[in-house]
Amino acid sequence: MWVLLAERRSELRARPPSLKMAATSIKIVKKRTKPFKRHQSDRYAGLKEAWRKPKGIDNRVRRRFKGQLPMPNIGYGSNKKTRHVMPNGYKRFLVNNEREVELLLMHNNTFAVEIAHGVSSRKRIAIVEKAKVLGLKVTNSSARVRTEEA
Repeated sequence: MWVLLAERRSELRARPPSLKMAATSIKIVKKRTKPFKRHQSDRYAGLKEAWRKPKGIDNRVRRRFKGQLPMPNIGYGSNKKTRHVMPNGYKRFLVNNEREVELLLMHNNTFAVEIAHGVSSRKRIAIVEKAKVLGLKVTNSSARVRTEEA
């Protein structure tokens, strides 16, 4: 048994370092998708649902009593390799003009272009064309682009 484990360990060490796992090969696991709610936000209209850490000395949420709201902590964090990764395997990169698209020239396998909300339709068309030339994926390429009707 120990001999087999030792052999397996040596095989793993022998693997060349250039063979890194792509972000798409690792399954993206979200430990929690629901937002954390603020304690007693359902009880009082003045308290918004946005999370605030309870600070009271007797607070049962802060003391982590059974059956109370969960508090955010480091255990809910995502895998470092899949953090900020979209389901298609790319990370978002917000772009406002054509020059910013050129920054992704060497990172076309990691990042996908996302055109910012305030960019005009004319500039959008130019950005999409530039991204196509550089071989980049654009997540919102069809936004604000209207085709002429005959």
